[in-house]
Amino acid sequence: MRIIPAIDIIEGKCVRLSQGDYSKKTIYSSSPFEIAQRFEDHGINYLHLVDLDGAKSSKIINHKILEQIALKTALNVDFGGGLKSIEDVRVAFESGACQVTLGSIAVSSPETFVELFDKYGADKIILGADFLDNKIKTNGWLNDSGNDLMDFLNYHILKGLKYIIPTDISKDGMLKGPSIETYKNILKSYKDICLIASGGISNIKDLEDLKDAGCEGAILGKAIYENKIELKSLLNFIEK
Repeated sequence: MRIIPAIDIIEGKCVRLSQGDYSKKTIYSSSPFEIAQRFEDHGINYLHLVDLDGAKSSKIINHKILEQIALKTALNVDFGGGLKSIEDVRVAFESGACQVTLGSIAVSSPETFVELFDKYGADKIILGADFLDNKIKTNGWLNDSGNDLMDFLNYHILKGLKYIIPTDISKDGMLKGPSIETYKNILKSYKDICLIASGGISNIKDLEDLKDAGCEGAILGKAIYENKIELKSLLNFIEK
């Protein structure tokens, strides 16, 4: 299982939100690049970079930070937030993203999502499925789309989608454990999907449980920043 630390960006700073609430923001660093370097120095290979400014805007905002991290580290970066057009996705890839995570556009313009999927392929496009009470939320978790989680996943998986990041908003930033049963149910229905767990991970046991459930990757945020999980223990986990 891949270990994927997250860096969420607001106004150029590395932050974390609680349950997606922009008013519950904690700033951990003024330099996302330095945080990315720290991850790399501890043997991490992957990074989940989120443009929270872009997520509630109408376009990509923080692509220069993506470019800096992609150019000056060897991290494989997946980038999300604010990618609401074909042009935004082009900018993200040209700025060095290895993959992009698309959520809102898959709801608001599924035909554009399919066009991007056809253009870049299943290895480059990740479907972001941010949900609360099994309903998909969009635009930085600010809007309720009305779409059921499983119906939303089914629609896109049947078109050949490979990677998904289902994030339980109620768990995100709360350090109370991930939505393992939801992930098990998804993987039971779609055995060949690469499911990247996101939200609520608080300790190494959570990671072991997610691996046992069949998750392909796990995104870590607040647990790292608040030292609930030490980076050196992640390296041991990866090696094990």
